[in-house]
Amino acid sequence: MRLQYKAILSSDWNECLAPCGPFDCISFCYPHLAADLQQVFRQYTSSMLSLSDAADQLEKLVPEPITPAQMDAYLDASFVTYPGVSVLIDWCANHHILFMINTTGMTGYFQRVFAKGLLPCIPVLAAHPMIRFESCESDPPTIFDLFEIQDKAAHTQAIVKRFNIPGENVILMGDSGGDGPHFEWGANNGSYLIGSMTKASLQQYCHERGVRIHRHFGVTAGSDESNGTSKEMSADFQELIPIIAQYLQL
Repeated sequence: MRLQYKAILSSDWNECLAPCGPFDCISFCYPHLAADLQQVFRQYTSSMLSLSDAADQLEKLVPEPITPAQMDAYLDASFVTYPGVSVLIDWCANHHILFMINTTGMTGYFQRVFAKGLLPCIPVLAAHPMIRFESCESDPPTIFDLFEIQDKAAHTQAIVKRFNIPGENVILMGDSGGDGPHFEWGANNGSYLIGSMTKASLQQYCHERGVRIHRHFGVTAGSDESNGTSKEMSADFQELIPIIAQYLQL
């Protein structure tokens, strides 16, 4: 974290960089809860339910906390990103661009992802602490607790201020209405906004508030919020590298 970053890419994770949901690890461990978990997920990504209310519902549904061994079993069976995500993260690190994962997903999921070497290390993670394990050396140096979707903007702003990154060198990436407040904050600060696998809920949120999404990447969902995994996996995030390089004039 001693590096001086010239820019930041603050990105959502679930259905934005990876074809999975934040509660999939719970569904894997407790398959009988899958339908209920999916309903909760869709309600809060469509801004029908706050994240704290969603977390409260989850805690009532889950009989026992997820353990590191259970998370590892889930990752061994199911971990996948869209093509090129690791390449993009490495490229950002090599060009002094701070890559930040800023998600309503679970902190413990990412702790085990980094411990198992499934993603390149990143300097900052913001995620929900409902599942969080003991700290270890592979954890990102900075971890924020994210309790509401509005926290995404607050955490990005904190890092931007820490490294004195100009607003125009802030790049935000998201897919659903849950990223709407993050995009709204970015629009007010001159940031570059990328819709990845853009859902109707994000487009509607931005349209209603006059927020311009500068670039759409990957496939765009219909009103049912579904892109189709096979189509999503055709998107290669390496293709964002020249777009970002051109925008930042690298």
